[in-house]
Amino acid sequence: MSLLVRAGTTLATLADSQPDTTGEDYSRPNRNPGHSPQVATGGRRRRPSILNAVLAGIGLWVATTAVFLPTGGDPAVVTNNVFVGLVIALAAGYNYYRAQNEVPPSPTVASLIVTLGLWLVVAAPAFEMGGAVFWSTFAAGFAVAGLAGYTVYEARTVRRIAHETFSRR
Repeated sequence: MSLLVRAGTTLATLADSQPDTTGEDYSRPNRNPGHSPQVATGGRRRRPSILNAVLAGIGLWVATTAVFLPTGGDPAVVTNNVFVGLVIALAAGYNYYRAQNEVPPSPTVASLIVTLGLWLVVAAPAFEMGGAVFWSTFAAGFAVAGLAGYTVYEARTVRRIAHETFSRR
């Protein structure tokens, strides 16, 4: 009998020492009331935050290149790129902030960034931009749309994981 008790204790100790992939410690219930459990681990937390930081940088790039590169004297080009670039930077910064605080990134905000990236792709030829501003805006639009599209996918996946985690409780 004592051998079974020792074996059971060893197995219980071994089970308690294994890392929990959800980030939640179920061995101590209500360890921190009001604290939401970690909804994503490892790479799922880092990727959206890194991508959102890159998206914010691209948004700032779009906003500043319209001011510093020659635009042909068209104020609509400058206004468009500064406004759209700053909105991309702010929206990506918001999702970056959420990801850093272990809150799932907003798929709605990421979808807004995708839409603005597609707008940059369309706006470059629509405003008849020329030279370096055209290619900068066009390439940035493709990069923003692609990266933000991936963040929409990741944000939806993290939300689904969070929903499954909270519905089990």
